[in-house]
Amino acid sequence: MTDTSWETLSNQALAAAGIVYFLALLAHLVEWSALAGRKPARELVAAGGLPADDVPPASDAEDREHRVALFGRLGILLTVVAVLAHLVSLVGRGMAADPNRVPWGNMYEFTLSGTFVVAAAYVALYRRFRLAWMAPVVVGFVLVCLMIDVIWLYEPVAPLTEALNSYWLVIHVVSAILATGAFTLGGIASAVYLVKARVGPRGSTGLLGGWLSRVPSLEALDRISYRIHAFAFPVWTFAVLITGPIWAHQAWSSYWNWDPKEVWAFITWVVYAGYLHARATAGWRGRNAAILALVGLATLWFNFVGINYFSSTSQHSYAAPVHDVRHAQ
Repeated sequence: MTDTSWETLSNQALAAAGIVYFLALLAHLVEWSALAGRKPARELVAAGGLPADDVPPASDAEDREHRVALFGRLGILLTVVAVLAHLVSLVGRGMAADPNRVPWGNMYEFTLSGTFVVAAAYVALYRRFRLAWMAPVVVGFVLVCLMIDVIWLYEPVAPLTEALNSYWLVIHVVSAILATGAFTLGGIASAVYLVKARVGPRGSTGLLGGWLSRVPSLEALDRISYRIHAFAFPVWTFAVLITGPIWAHQAWSSYWNWDPKEVWAFITWVVYAGYLHARATAGWRGRNAAILALVGLATLWFNFVGINYFSSTSQHSYAAPVHDVRHAQ
């Protein structure tokens, strides 16, 4: 295949992935609607607060359960198909370059890779952590990011800049993207924790309440978030404090340049270190830990996106769209 054919395949595979992600989101929204109002009725009957005549017949409850299970399975199946198409798009993007390279040369490719890791990590952890409740949030997040990526960040395939043309690109960026995907999943769990803690029994009816009936307990959400963050933090440490400085020394003859992207990466590291330290020593749990985790996620994504657009001094701004490129000196 020619380079042009690979690029066309990449674009077509991404379009297919976007369509299938959208269908997966629809399936999960139908699943949400089938969940709405299911649990509250049972709880009220058990408490004696709902007349027996108002309880849905057993056949209706069974139909609802069937719809929930059917659209849940359909949603995860479509998500897996979308992740595979997403992977094909990434491979095609790398093969389209001359010479062939890893697809991490600009913001379009970084976002394409980052969203893939988020979706793939969700699929990989789906059974281990019973993350069915997270599906519509993850799929919706990935779909929105891909839409932004295609509409505003797309660039034709081009060779890597000199600063990126290094084997350290693979080591550094793989670890950074893996950590980013894991931190994002952990942040989603923390955000859902805050929503469930705030809504609670008062919001136990309707579409949101029906979905929340499937969300694990607050203690389980807190534990899931902690475990994901505990995995991501060492990976981020490896990317920011080990491979990043080594690559910087190779490219710019200095381990630390006070570059805005380096500074914000370190700020992110400090916030997540504080999150894990507070849990281990001060016994932080629940709301405070969730808020701190979301602060870390905000610094992470600002570093990922914001620095490339708002900084005029960053040596990493070759990752910004081509109309705003400022190559490292």
